[in-house]
Amino acid sequence: MTNSRYSSLSWLRKLGRTLSSEAEDRDDLVQLMRQALSRGLIDADALQMLEGVLTVSDLQVRDIMVPRAQMVAVHRYDSPDKLLPVIVESGHSRFPVIDNDRDDVVGILLAKDMLRLSAIDRVTEFDIRECMRPVVVVPESKRVNVLLKEFRRNRNHMAIVVDEYGGVSGLVTIEDALEEIVGEIDDEFDVEDDQYIRKESERQFVVRGGTPIADFNEYFGTTLSEGEFDTVAGLVMKQFGRLPRRGETIIISDIEFRVLRADRRRVDAFKVIPPVDITPIEERGGGD
Repeated sequence: MTNSRYSSLSWLRKLGRTLSSEAEDRDDLVQLMRQALSRGLIDADALQMLEGVLTVSDLQVRDIMVPRAQMVAVHRYDSPDKLLPVIVESGHSRFPVIDNDRDDVVGILLAKDMLRLSAIDRVTEFDIRECMRPVVVVPESKRVNVLLKEFRRNRNHMAIVVDEYGGVSGLVTIEDALEEIVGEIDDEFDVEDDQYIRKESERQFVVRGGTPIADFNEYFGTTLSEGEFDTVAGLVMKQFGRLPRRGETIIISDIEFRVLRADRRRVDAFKVIPPVDITPIEERGGGD
């Protein structure tokens, strides 16, 4: 028997003992899977998913929800002419329907219900009150693994999150929960693989957390300090003094950084709003 084969069999026996025992520390299993990665027995995606499965039970809905201030909601009495631009521009598939204010969510609107009529020029016939789906409400403290089971069992994709007093604190989608296991799922906040910064509108940009500060400065013509940190995420976390949560905002050198996506380990993406006196590279004639 070759040394490599013997080593692999030894590792598999060790893994079997770990899985069959009731180890108090899940780190034992993670360490074994990392050894499997180094031996080429599994790939990096499999390791990431395993770690996600093991940690998702430690997360609460409040850790992954979209904060109330960032919810894109529609009013139950909005006309089709008012609804359609919101649906198209946001790119979302589901929207909370509110009555008096954001604490009064009365239903969920599926974009496809309206777009179906729009496609055949019958959008004026659309009545949001006739198409609303029931609201699913969950507490901030619900465990994410429990939420996933409920989403799957009830075939729901969105829930409204409430605090201990019954006030709406945000919303959570099945995508938010799954991303904690499988990693990022492409959405309207994503930047292409070969791109660090994407222009979203006239004064709004989506910036990857891993963008080198030098590249950020070159793009925006800024002079953010590169002394202590290499990336935009590192600089922003330094200013917060902690790992910020989704929806949190901070101003650095008159530039607004809003967290679009973050987990308990890193910040993946920001919405950046520079002041009017900052000119991006393409407007300075330096773009491709």
